[in-house]
Amino acid sequence: MFVLIVLLLSSGLGYRFYNQPKLDVGKIAPQTLTAPISVHVEDVKTTEERRREARSGASAVWVVDQQVNEEIHQNLQQLLTQGDKIREKLGNFPFVKTSILSTATQTYLRQAPEPQWQTVLQTLEKNSNLTGLNSAQKRAVKELRTYRDFSQLLKAIAQARQRYSMTLNSLSENETLYDATFLNLSDADWQETQIQVRQTLERMLAQGIYSRLSKDNLNYAIEMQVSVSVPKTAQSLARRLLSAVITGNLIKDIEQTKLIAEQAAQAVEPTIVSIQKGEVIVKAGEKITQADFVLLDRFQLSQRGIDSLHLMGFSGMVGLAVAVFRLVERRIRPKLRSSDYILILFLTLSAPLLIVLTKSFTGLPAIGLLLGSFCGTAIGGTVMGLLTILLSIGTELSWHDLIPSAAGGILGGLMAGQWRFPAREALRTREELATLGILIGLTQGVVYLLVNTAIAPLWYAVLGTAVINGLAGLIWSILALGLSPYLEALFDLVTPIRLAELSNPNRPLLKRLAHETPGTFQHTLFVATLAEAAARALNCNVELVRAGILYHDIGKMHDPLGFIENQMGGPNKHDAINDPWKSAEIIKKHVSEGLVMARQYKLPSAIQAFIPEHQGTILIAYFYQAAQQQQKHNPEIVLHASDFRYDGPIPQSKETGIAMLADACEAALRSQKDATPEAALIMVNKILKARWQDNQLVDSGLTRQEMSQIAYIFVQVWQQFHHKRIAYPQLAPSNQ
Repeated sequence: MFVLIVLLLSSGLGYRFYNQPKLDVGKIAPQTLTAPISVHVEDVKTTEERRREARSGASAVWVVDQQVNEEIHQNLQQLLTQGDKIREKLGNFPFVKTSILSTATQTYLRQAPEPQWQTVLQTLEKNSNLTGLNSAQKRAVKELRTYRDFSQLLKAIAQARQRYSMTLNSLSENETLYDATFLNLSDADWQETQIQVRQTLERMLAQGIYSRLSKDNLNYAIEMQVSVSVPKTAQSLARRLLSAVITGNLIKDIEQTKLIAEQAAQAVEPTIVSIQKGEVIVKAGEKITQADFVLLDRFQLSQRGIDSLHLMGFSGMVGLAVAVFRLVERRIRPKLRSSDYILILFLTLSAPLLIVLTKSFTGLPAIGLLLGSFCGTAIGGTVMGLLTILLSIGTELSWHDLIPSAAGGILGGLMAGQWRFPAREALRTREELATLGILIGLTQGVVYLLVNTAIAPLWYAVLGTAVINGLAGLIWSILALGLSPYLEALFDLVTPIRLAELSNPNRPLLKRLAHETPGTFQHTLFVATLAEAAARALNCNVELVRAGILYHDIGKMHDPLGFIENQMGGPNKHDAINDPWKSAEIIKKHVSEGLVMARQYKLPSAIQAFIPEHQGTILIAYFYQAAQQQQKHNPEIVLHASDFRYDGPIPQSKETGIAMLADACEAALRSQKDATPEAALIMVNKILKARWQDNQLVDSGLTRQEMSQIAYIFVQVWQQFHHKRIAYPQLAPSNQ
């Protein structure tokens, strides 16, 4: 079987080795080969490579982002408004007419230190000579003396000095771009500066600024612009203002860039290899080039055929992959059926078939999602990882198409599986799988974009193809959801979704069970509650336990009154029969009839297994003891214990073993309404011990430690059902 599977997989996954040229690029020609006819052949591979290079080398188209421009203008306006408010506090400058005092003198007098200002005042009052004064003081005294009534002038100077001092202190206390040089600008210079700064900004933004432009280069550009437009006294301030607000305002025009890249690719002429009849293609002993190979392949001189050596090596890799699969299977999920192997083989071989038919699509997202749903996380993830490796070697699919598809497939295999960890259970609804399909599509699209950006730096040039790949991943997921029910039925599979559907109480068989055997149905619900709690604690398949137990007693519908829970306090049918052997046959028949109903309603074999295995080969003790009593009165009666035992088989899994134990304890626990938890636990342990000693659980995989855990869980559930309630006081009867 191992050899057969390796051969099947090698032949399906390694089809590239069936038509391999012996005389390939890079190999040495064994003989001189000439052209039998004159031809012109396109070198498709070289042409495509040149076009890909043309796409990658296409320059990006940059456009000005008007929104960024608007933000920059708003920021500048805020700074200029701030400057206006500062100058409003400062007052007008010049604060007197320049015909009275020159601008230089007014600038000095307004900002002169207090000692120097007092010296000027004393010189004016005493009409002293100008000895000992600096040049600015001398100029100020001379200009002030020419004005006869300068008392009003001195008031204006004092007021200007006060405003200047307060404004200067305010600037030093608050973080701002403005400094003393700004305060010394005249009102006219400030207005001119604002105009020139706005115009300079407009010019620079119109030229465009890259976001990646270094700060030094940006400041150099600002300095060059400011030096030719802004008044010299305000150039430092203008540079600070522009440097604070200017940012990159160029964005890439993706559509135009894609268009130019595609135009550049289409402008590349096809690479044509020409040769005349009789000319030498390649001489003996020379290395074959790509152009030589195109001609050799055109003339069927490349000696294509089965590459046996490489195919054998590939078969060895397939054998290793199968061995890895078996190791994972035995470690994680040791009970795969023959039909499961066939399904895995079928899904695996569908990938190379799709590649042959479509040239680019692998279907890996659908395969991964189906494998994860059917076989679990470990099997799904392992198969998808191994399949990706084998496809990359055995097929001619390009890696930048394979990797995105494989990423979607591996994600599907891992996330759709039946997780074995308490914190994460399997996906239960098709809506959850549909959501996973969207995630797979996004993953495939993003991975395609990342992978192909490595060969196409203009990532937006492959954005459209990435979107198509994302949609392809979503479509494959939808296809997997559509195929899932048919594959489940064909291969007799039980997925969490199918089990959830089978557990719906509106299913026809369950509706019949509730209507025809209400007592059995109530018994079933309590058994399911007990078993689910135990299965969850033991990390078993909770969905399978729930569904299996809901159907485990459907056979009782063949004779509802033959079972005490359906007699509702009426006469016991078996008292009228008064034949333990017949009564035992009626009881045992609920297993055989249950299997008949299960097949009729096409229940999965995993669900059917609960019908016989929940009883195993246990003894129908009540009627066996009745038969023993009859034998005492009539020794001629032959009594065989096998007549009172179920036909089995005994539980073959932990899930059916738990079902047997829950079924055995249900009636006993239901009757213990006033018992203490300790007494209930002793009783449950006694029942479980009897099943263990009767060898009913030897094939189930349950351990003695797990048996103790199950008993404790059963009692916990029983306590939840039979908790004490508040005793309400009885109301006195009304006299009215």
